[in-house]
Amino acid sequence: MPKKHEFFVDMTCEGCSNAVTRVLQKLGGVNFDIDLPNKKVCIDSEHTVDTLLETLKKTGKNASYLGEKSA
Repeated sequence: MPKKHEFFVDMTCEGCSNAVTRVLQKLGGVNFDIDLPNKKVCIDSEHTVDTLLETLKKTGKNASYLGEKSA
């Protein structure tokens, strides 16, 4: 069963959110919403938190795990 995870990603512009979109689509097996004004990414996935966090860090942005979100 996929879980919803919320991450902080230090995104400042559309280019940043596009980078997040690219790395997550490359990983696959994810549904996600990007909240650019609040610098949050909510990911619905069966991947581990570590995998998701490492993937987000590939953007070169500061990223951290905020916690599980109730569906």
